[in-house]
Amino acid sequence: MRDLAVKSSFIIFLLFTLSACSAEASFKPNEPCKQLVLYYHDILFNGTDVANATSAAATEPTKLGNFKFGKLVVFDDPMTKDNHLLSPPVARAQGFYFYDMKSTYTAWFAFTLIFNSTKQKGTLNIMGADLMTEETRDFSVTGGTGDFFMARGIATIRTDTFQGASYFRLKMDIKLYECY
Repeated sequence: MRDLAVKSSFIIFLLFTLSACSAEASFKPNEPCKQLVLYYHDILFNGTDVANATSAAATEPTKLGNFKFGKLVVFDDPMTKDNHLLSPPVARAQGFYFYDMKSTYTAWFAFTLIFNSTKQKGTLNIMGADLMTEETRDFSVTGGTGDFFMARGIATIRTDTFQGASYFRLKMDIKLYECY
């Protein structure tokens, strides 16, 4: 009877070990499970372009430095698959950014990408520091819903173009490493 219990325990141990090994082998942290490249278009309201503006300053900058420190901008921006502003949007970016450094231009972003098409439905929540002097910056993908349920990953952004303070476009390379 004792031998049967020892053999049964050993078999159960082997099954758990094999199960853990197969789960570990299927997780590939260096390979994204989903990847998207999108373009973020921001047109700041200048007081006259109500029909075209996609963002507006909610606060004015403070007088602490010359880098818009304290200015908060709220946005509802189109996301396209190419860099053309008039391309059909595949998502909307809704959220805010604020300028957070007195000595250089940097901002902190927090927003949700909202997908509502026949190809993709759901949201991706993204946040991070935009160190504007760097060529590329990484934002964290902190979750999602729908087709992006509980997604985790990195959104690498690059300034694609800007026209003064009135318009800028970011190229976003979104790599998800946790997909369910």
